Amino acid sequence: MNRDEIKKIIPHREPMLLVDEINKGEDGKAYGKYTVTGDEWFLQGHFPGNPIVPGVIQCEMAAQTCAAMLSGKIEDKTPLFTGINNVKFKKPVRPGDVLEFECEIDKVKSPFYFAKGKAFTGGVLCMSGEFSFAII
Repeated sequence: MNRDEIKKIIPHREPMLLVDEINKGEDGKAYGKYTVTGDEWFLQGHFPGNPIVPGVIQCEMAAQTCAAMLSGKIEDKTPLFTGINNVKFKKPVRPGDVLEFECEIDKVKSPFYFAKGKAFTGGVLCMSGEFSFAII
């Protein structure tokens, strides 16, 4: 699904809509993609002359990818982070990189959802972590 289709599922809008496309795999996972152009607001000052995508932004991108797997359950509701655990950053993400996300929902205890996510650039792991959020 493209950005317009994603907007029908999650309430995020520019500049906080941080995924360009999401696809649901037959394996039950969601796969997201974002191309870092270098013009993003979150690169301003992080860091001058050496722009790197902040880790918290990578976590948000993964969470938005996860939320798209809940199509039909979150329309007209707001997904809120309730936890970020065991996050590891392995490789800096820079302008020109294409971030690819692989996310899956592990457990549901409504209204809470527990997920795992990974981010890659060029097939190399950049970030991994566990995320939880509530749909209210």
